[in-house]
Amino acid sequence: MFSFRTTPIQDQLDHALEGHLGVFCTPNCWDAVSGRYLYEQFAARGNKVTVFEPDGEHIPFVPEELENLDAVVVEIQDIGSRYFNYTVDVFRLMSAMCNVREGTLPLYIVDHLNPAGRDVEGTLPAGETDVWTPGVAHRHGLTLGELAHLYHTEIGAGYPLHIISAYASRTNRTLMPWVIPPSVDVPGIFTPYLYSGASLWKDTTVTPGIGTSRPYEMFGAPFIKSSLDNVPCPEGILMRSCSFVPAYGPYEGEKCFGFQIILQPDAHYHSILHTVRMMRYFTERYSQFEISETLYTRLADPVMTEYLKGRITFDIVEEHVKLEEQKWIRKAKRYLLYDDPPCRIK
Repeated sequence: MFSFRTTPIQDQLDHALEGHLGVFCTPNCWDAVSGRYLYEQFAARGNKVTVFEPDGEHIPFVPEELENLDAVVVEIQDIGSRYFNYTVDVFRLMSAMCNVREGTLPLYIVDHLNPAGRDVEGTLPAGETDVWTPGVAHRHGLTLGELAHLYHTEIGAGYPLHIISAYASRTNRTLMPWVIPPSVDVPGIFTPYLYSGASLWKDTTVTPGIGTSRPYEMFGAPFIKSSLDNVPCPEGILMRSCSFVPAYGPYEGEKCFGFQIILQPDAHYHSILHTVRMMRYFTERYSQFEISETLYTRLADPVMTEYLKGRITFDIVEEHVKLEEQKWIRKAKRYLLYDDPPCRIK
């Protein structure tokens, strides 16, 4: 059973929503009209509520905690990347629910707009992947509700899935999706446009600015010489050479040299392609630059892996990514809930 609803979750009259609810959420479940978080609103009207919220990089839960619930309500802010931790946690939750109460526990997704927009980047996973890598592009261009619609189909879930439209609540119509940071390393308006590519630096000896005020906009390392000579710089962005000292994370307290990516107005920046080009650039210039095997697993693309290992040229990668993005857009079309479809960055 699937439904798409255009009135707020608080107005739904389902019997399941009158009982013990599991609320799976990030701070973005705050309601500007009532001044309360979603779980506080349910508790105020008399529901018994079990809250599942971030503890570090993930939202922890065990399937046994779901057994006594009457329904699960999810309200998190996705940022448009298939490996954003909390979105992966929703995929884990949906998979676990297939085995709870004989696969009948209803799921409600309170949808939000995608702050990274409808632009698509990258490829569908292929080759060696993590067990929790869903079959979507690196930057998918969907909302969480649309992703849940896809997940529900692909895992063969039998439980009811109900999506509450992103336009149903006054909060979502009033607040822009980046106003409340979904996690500590996603601080603002530009981060979602950079995350799909820039987060891959975490699996190398270059830091993506973790521990600075501009994570994923800045990247560097102590061994980098921040010269702009011959640095790959696609249209739509400026690259500023800079230095920074992370307050925590990789290279905590050490001075790093590197670059800041500055998006130009109305630019459509392809972070995946630019990041792999920069990685190849660093590989050819710095013996200290290393890529871990975990990056290839997260990237989940044999063609880009071959490029990073210096075995093929960038034009082959560009054509491959173009075809994969077209393939993903065709697949995603079946799960769209809103009028504006995903599109390629050209």
